Amino acid sequence: MTTANDLSSLLQKIHSTSPTSPQIPSLLTKAKLSLLHLNALIPTPITSPSLLLLARETLETGALYSIRLQNPDAFTRYFQQLQPFYELPSSAYSSSSSSSADSASKGQRSKITGLYLLLLLTKGDYAGFHTLLEGLEVEAASGGANNKGQGQGLEGDRFIQYPVMLEQWLMEGSYDRVWAATKREGVPSEEFGVFTEVLVITIRSEIASCSEKAYPSLPITNAKNLLFLDSEGSVVEFARQRGWAVKDGRVYFPLQQRGQGMGSEKEILVASGQVIENTIGYARELETIV
Repeated sequence: MTTANDLSSLLQKIHSTSPTSPQIPSLLTKAKLSLLHLNALIPTPITSPSLLLLARETLETGALYSIRLQNPDAFTRYFQQLQPFYELPSSAYSSSSSSSADSASKGQRSKITGLYLLLLLTKGDYAGFHTLLEGLEVEAASGGANNKGQGQGLEGDRFIQYPVMLEQWLMEGSYDRVWAATKREGVPSEEFGVFTEVLVITIRSEIASCSEKAYPSLPITNAKNLLFLDSEGSVVEFARQRGWAVKDGRVYFPLQQRGQGMGSEKEILVASGQVIENTIGYARELETIV
């Protein structure tokens, strides 16, 4: 018969094993089966505080491992399974009212929620992003179950503020700032870095769409900086994928992308040009620094 001690031993083995080890998936499967046998996959009023902590730790470990494997679907499933645990009051995790009990009740909720917000951004699910964020804000304002003792609340939470900051810049069209934020040491943890390339691809696509509307052509050198590509060869390959023409050191955008509905798109063109000028200027500053 499976016991809480068996589950604890499994978790210790997972944490002591290299994250790249092929043993991790099977160990996580065994841990989740243990939760099922212990009737702890979903918290109940009779689940002991110690078992609640082990159950939440198991699911959080699986969520973070899914991120490292770049498996967003598995991460989403773990995130959803964790919600009943995150909704529990601090008292459910310990009979003590000490600050250590408050700390234990939080686990890695902040990091995993921030990662899920970032995942929603990479998918372009802004409605889901704001729905989740508004729920967090309401909970923080009302002193929610796991908000006790958090001090500055969401504003002081670097895991939550990172995707919030990126979303604001994306809405402003400040793609250069988003790109810089994914490249600097300001990334909250290594797991967040997994989404870097996905975000850059999103930015690149947005800038490409703006470029098609704002200009008939651009020099390959400017296009390389503008699109955050590593080489002119990468520009040529990207142009081929977008159906652009490359000739005499310039990238030419399809004529059908421009000139249609100019009157109604005047403001869009102005905004597009501003985004591009800002990004090119930032790229030049980076080249100067390098």
